[in-house]
Amino acid sequence: MAMLPLAASARDTRAEYRLDPVHTRVMFAISHAGFSNAIGTVSGSTGTLVFDPDDWARARVDVRVPVARIDLGDADWNKATLAKSLLDAEGHPEARFVSTRVEPVDAMHARVVGDLSLRGVTREVVLDVTLNAIKRHPMPPFRRTVGFSASTKISRADFGITAWKSVIGDEVELRIEAEATYDGKADDDVATPPSPSTQEPTP
Repeated sequence: MAMLPLAASARDTRAEYRLDPVHTRVMFAISHAGFSNAIGTVSGSTGTLVFDPDDWARARVDVRVPVARIDLGDADWNKATLAKSLLDAEGHPEARFVSTRVEPVDAMHARVVGDLSLRGVTREVVLDVTLNAIKRHPMPPFRRTVGFSASTKISRADFGITAWKSVIGDEVELRIEAEATYDGKADDDVATPPSPSTQEPTP
């Protein structure tokens, strides 16, 4: 009986969330011959997040990004970017990020260190992460949801992407907006959902 309080305090309160591919997007910006910063996005990322907001240090994330879904706003530009000389989407159709450690900053911020694999090369990167919200989603199916914003900068040359140096800059700014859902029942999942007659289509 004396050990019960200790066992309760040692209980693992982390939960595993599934990344929502609809509400998760990777944005990148890179210099276009010095005239402007070309901006593109990649949608459809999948993966898992193990997270307890009271213990950031034990969080884990494993994300796969479908490089072939890159969108720069123009079909020809997309095709050129996915060619073998640049991202080589045919040979390496996805990028992957796996965290190796998390360094908490405060209750809402952390530095997530991990291995980014892109075009067959793996390098360590550091994401500056902000926790936006963790709560029961107000729309069906009313799952507990966690939302993050993250940013970092990488060198494309570090990943063997060296073509078109006179046109394409080396530094790539990355911004990630992510939502992930918990399939289990959270402690605060007790609110009564709206009646069907008052529900609107789920965004």
